[in-house]
Amino acid sequence: MADKNLKNPENVAGRFYVDQTCIDCDICRTTAPKFFRRQDDGGYSYVHRQPQTPEEIVEAEEARTSCPTDTIGNDGE
Repeated sequence: MADKNLKNPENVAGRFYVDQTCIDCDICRTTAPKFFRRQDDGGYSYVHRQPQTPEEIVEAEEARTSCPTDTIGNDGE
């Protein structure tokens, strides 16, 4: 389960975030590229834009539930 106390610093503020347990598998960036990007120097993902519409939230949720390490959270602020 993602830990909001371990958020990657590049995450924009909002409910979705990626924590420091990201293994750089690329699933979130492939599933929801509008919201997730790769931090190239560190080799991990982060949320660069929060979903706004119900459709976008579904897309981000699909990425979250597909994450093999439960690194994406949906309880941020």
